[in-house]
Amino acid sequence: MKKIINAVENVEEQMILGLVKSRPGKLRKLDCGNVVVRVPKKEGKVALVSGGGSGHEPAHGGFVGTGMLDAAVAGPVFTSPTPDQVLEGIKAVATEAGVLCVVKNYTGDVMNFEMAIDMAKDEDINADYVVVNDDVAVKDSLYTTGRRGVAGTILVHKIAGAKAEEGASLPAVKAVAEKVIANVRTMGMAIKPCTVPAAGKPGFELTDEEMEIGIGIHGEPGTHREKLQQADEIAKQLLDKILADVDYKGSQVVVMVNGMGGTPLMELYIVNNFVQDYLQQQGVQVYDTMVGNYMTSIEMAGFSLTLLKLDDELKKLYDAPADTAALHK
Repeated sequence: MKKIINAVENVEEQMILGLVKSRPGKLRKLDCGNVVVRVPKKEGKVALVSGGGSGHEPAHGGFVGTGMLDAAVAGPVFTSPTPDQVLEGIKAVATEAGVLCVVKNYTGDVMNFEMAIDMAKDEDINADYVVVNDDVAVKDSLYTTGRRGVAGTILVHKIAGAKAEEGASLPAVKAVAEKVIANVRTMGMAIKPCTVPAAGKPGFELTDEEMEIGIGIHGEPGTHREKLQQADEIAKQLLDKILADVDYKGSQVVVMVNGMGGTPLMELYIVNNFVQDYLQQQGVQVYDTMVGNYMTSIEMAGFSLTLLKLDDELKKLYDAPADTAALHK
């Protein structure tokens, strides 16, 4: 294993410390674990908390800041944070307006966030949650019951965060988050696996001629393996599955071309070149495009495509200001 780290047991903490030190005066790390919170604390408005296993950077700590998350809780690589860690994140940012947790649909994440929310309610904190399940690849996987939560989660952070900044109530912020979840879909692929530092070897193997379609963000299996195709063919396959799941025709959409951590921007832009033309042919109007690393799998080589159908409310909230390490508007 070749990685630019110090000790395996310090990877997550040193990563979080490095993130916080890159945003002096805007982020701080709690003493209780790898929890990043916004500075200064937001008052009088709904606070947003998210998180999950490390290894998906810049998710989730990179999206803590004005207009998005108030706290992000990082567990070990590809492993959910504990309920106690999540509770500390909730307590650190809670306001009288309440807290909304944005949870990706993985069994450990959902269970631990639910427990933390129950504990927060015992401490008279008004807390609720939504579960993101945007992956159209598989209905059930090694880690989930139902569809997985993947890169579309970032758009939930953005839009729910903007709604909270407006001073909306907790039910209103939850409702707009659920509207995003209902209208966002993602599918991904990989040509090379990633290596979890603690494991020291790749999570799966692919030959130079193979690709995995429908891959998850933890290296879990997709729908199938096949011979590596050209970029346009890969993108078409992913888009066709997304377009078959939700009727985007005649709608304005946000497109996210998300790198899995080890994919050069050159290749992501080649994919986007096809995506833009193909969506136009399908009668889908692209309102805005995001290209880059938003929710990764350490150094996995591959990408995912995400479409979010917009209405006037979602468009306004998507365009609202945000100031985080990984996303500025």
